[in-house]
Amino acid sequence: MNTGIADIQQAPPGSSLWQDAWRRLRRNRMALFGLCVLVLLVVIAILTPWLAPYGYAEQNLDLGATPPSAQHWLGTDVFGRDLLTQIMYGGRVSLAVGFIATGVALVIGVSWGAVAGYAGGRLDAAMMRLVDILYALPFMIFIVLLMVVFGRNLLLLFFAIGAVEWLTMARIMRGQVQTLRQQEFVEAAVSLGLSPLTIIRRHLVPNALGPIIVYTTLTIPSVMLLEAFLSFLGLGVQPPQTSWGLLISYGAETMEEYPWLLIFPGLALTITLFSLNFLGDGLRDALDVRGTAD
Repeated sequence: MNTGIADIQQAPPGSSLWQDAWRRLRRNRMALFGLCVLVLLVVIAILTPWLAPYGYAEQNLDLGATPPSAQHWLGTDVFGRDLLTQIMYGGRVSLAVGFIATGVALVIGVSWGAVAGYAGGRLDAAMMRLVDILYALPFMIFIVLLMVVFGRNLLLLFFAIGAVEWLTMARIMRGQVQTLRQQEFVEAAVSLGLSPLTIIRRHLVPNALGPIIVYTTLTIPSVMLLEAFLSFLGLGVQPPQTSWGLLISYGAETMEEYPWLLIFPGLALTITLFSLNFLGDGLRDALDVRGTAD
């Protein structure tokens, strides 16, 4: 009897899903590399006003476009502005668009999908048919209309991109809620008299965080690419603000004469997108409970 009690006392403590996921993620070198690069980029973006070698608006028309040198590590643009400084400030906008627009898509998509999945029946059918209709609409028309009606500004760009990226999130959340709705803990919450909103907020959404987190990390690079595409077409960030997409647009116009104006902003965007995709793939594997046991 005493031996049994001692064995119980000596049993190793259990670990949660998130602890197991973090342990698996740490063993994924590419995902860990992506996470480190992403954290570094965010820190640089936050500290850009103190780290940038030159002022954002500082220019030297006499210098013009010059290749990388000891004074300007990544060269200068046609206005004599330091390209490294432009990339650092552009990274602040691109990362902000990625995170904030994804946050908008996350709030709308999770809320919409959770309500539709939990309600079921006609309400679910009506809500998801609206999602199907929006899927069929070209997102460019929607964004152009917003820009024409409300004018061009950065906050509108955040909302516009988030408003076209929430549809897939809503479908994923709906599927997760429909699966979780049949679980015993949801039935227990219903029997206790909790309201549907409370059940969704306290029980369903927290238990669906795994797929949500994975899709969020994969949505951020998609949003950043969309911003770059819009800026390339002249519909995104407008001067005097800048972003990686806008710098790539300018660099593409002069790539034959000044190739560094396209190479370095493109490289910054590429590294960020690869890091986010590595992290997203690693999180998907780490949060897959059907994966190989440790």
